[in-house]
Amino acid sequence: MNKPIFGLAADARDRLAKRFLERKPAAVSAMPVVPSTGVTQVSEAFCRFDRHPGYEKLLVPRVAAQRLGIANPFFKVHEGSGGATTTIDGRSYINFSNYNYLGLSGHPAVNKAAKDAIERYGTSVSASRLVAGERPVQRELEETIAAQYGAEDCAVFVSGYATNVSTIGYLFGPKDLVIHDSLIHNSVIEGIRLSGSARRSFPHNDVLALDTLLHEIRGQFERVLVVIEGLYSMDGDIPDLPRFIEIKNRHKAFLMVDEAHSFGVLGKTGKGIREHFGLAGNRVDIWMGTLSKALAGCGGYIAGEQALIDNLKYAAPGFVYSVGIAPPMAAAALEALRIIAAEPERVARLQARAQTFLAYARQRGLDTGYSQGYAVVPALLGSSIKATKLSNALFERGINVQPILYPAVEEGLARLRFFISCLHSEAQIHATVDALAGLL
Repeated sequence: MNKPIFGLAADARDRLAKRFLERKPAAVSAMPVVPSTGVTQVSEAFCRFDRHPGYEKLLVPRVAAQRLGIANPFFKVHEGSGGATTTIDGRSYINFSNYNYLGLSGHPAVNKAAKDAIERYGTSVSASRLVAGERPVQRELEETIAAQYGAEDCAVFVSGYATNVSTIGYLFGPKDLVIHDSLIHNSVIEGIRLSGSARRSFPHNDVLALDTLLHEIRGQFERVLVVIEGLYSMDGDIPDLPRFIEIKNRHKAFLMVDEAHSFGVLGKTGKGIREHFGLAGNRVDIWMGTLSKALAGCGGYIAGEQALIDNLKYAAPGFVYSVGIAPPMAAAALEALRIIAAEPERVARLQARAQTFLAYARQRGLDTGYSQGYAVVPALLGSSIKATKLSNALFERGINVQPILYPAVEEGLARLRFFISCLHSEAQIHATVDALAGLL
């Protein structure tokens, strides 16, 4: 049977591969208009999506996977809410492939809050908040998030990715510099690109390298922004936030902390990396986070001083020209915050389970890289092919974990990435690590 591989039917794949290998380089410039027909003569490479360089790049690993008999591990269809377990094609799997860290996505109270918001406000506010006005649930969510940070205010965006892109892209410009950790999320890179600012990176979590870089070039720019993450989603480690704060103060720079994976995970009550280190919220200039991980919703936020939030709400394109956050998403995230406050044992159980996973993985000889056992634990495997094969082999054994492949990481650092939930049992963790160690 001619089964699709990595989303592409084999006959179409082979046809495209043959053309890709045999074709000559496309002409760089278009031919002039032919007077008799009025049709511009242009190479097909510039007017067909199956000749787009990005698509042709996708073709190479697909062909290789077909030749090696490796099935596509991506875009599996889940038939219900995903937590410590999930159902795919009618079969239950131990699940390590979502960010439902505190088990609140699918929680009855969170579901009810979302349903009640639909009944009251509908599924959408149908316009920008600047145009259509506020809904009480939107402002209550922002005020509650701001309180988590001890911040003056907060702005909630409809997308976590767009939060970074729009905030950095709007606040900084060509006369400014943005410095980021070498393992920073792609959304930060795209925000810098949009801003037109100069960009520099420093080795992962290396405060001395950052200090040296700022000492050398800070005076060449107007505003300088340093961007780090509270918990690195590929590697599972955290920065030494107090030292980054000291350095940014000394060099008169802004500091932005992306808490997409650290809020709800770090700290005794889940308030994130500032609680983990016992710091006041105003020690960091820009707090960023998402609603889609521990908070069981969808969207992103910026928390900080009033001037920052007013500026974003009235001028940042990703807020001004976008529909306001949907009421059921705002209500779900708000209810999740209430549950976290009322049930801090969820955070404690998550942290205990993650430490169990990390300790046992190391005991069984797995390479867990930088991970410190905070919800994210990678198993470094060395090659994309090996990571994909092991993901598929674990899937056959009832364990769902996704491979992280080149170019998302360097080829030699391909891995399986395990997201731990407070809902995982120690038995599930031990069974998973044993299965992977056995396959290796």
